[in-house]
Amino acid sequence: MAATLGVKVAISYTIITTILSILIGFTLEKLGFENQIKQVMVKGEVDIGKKRNLKEALQETFHLMKTVYPYLLLGAGIGAIIHGAVPTEWILTYMGGDKWWLVPLAAIIGIPLYIRLSTMIPISQMLIAKGMALGPVMSLMISSAGASLPEITLLHSIFRKKLVFAFVGSVMTMATLSGFLFYII
Repeated sequence: MAATLGVKVAISYTIITTILSILIGFTLEKLGFENQIKQVMVKGEVDIGKKRNLKEALQETFHLMKTVYPYLLLGAGIGAIIHGAVPTEWILTYMGGDKWWLVPLAAIIGIPLYIRLSTMIPISQMLIAKGMALGPVMSLMISSAGASLPEITLLHSIFRKKLVFAFVGSVMTMATLSGFLFYII
């Protein structure tokens, strides 16, 4: 990020997202979201002091993967379809300029795009070069890397709906606040 967008942007991104992540975590804890995690049942005896052999460890791993894998496949499929269906030119046409409402809009658009941060960095450089302001770009970057449809689908397998919605809202809030802070920077 520093090489592509500059050291100031990279440091600001790191500080802003770290502080907001911690604040959001404390807020969710204060609001009592601990009870929104589904009960994950481990079958069989759990003996903390017992050493497991490789075969038992692999069996347990595959069992856990089987319960989560369908959600992961569904989410990845949805994310891939949306990623291919939303052309970059559309984003440039409708997201160009320096209007305040582009920041929350970019946060909303970013979530279903399913763009990894490592992929989003060169895309963000291109978007900035073509006229998109840094605030909406950072909002798009944070929301697309922070919560994707595959991730939301996977989280739904272990979180109750209230916590899934809180997670998505938290990512959108972080992306929007960060985008506005990048206008100041």
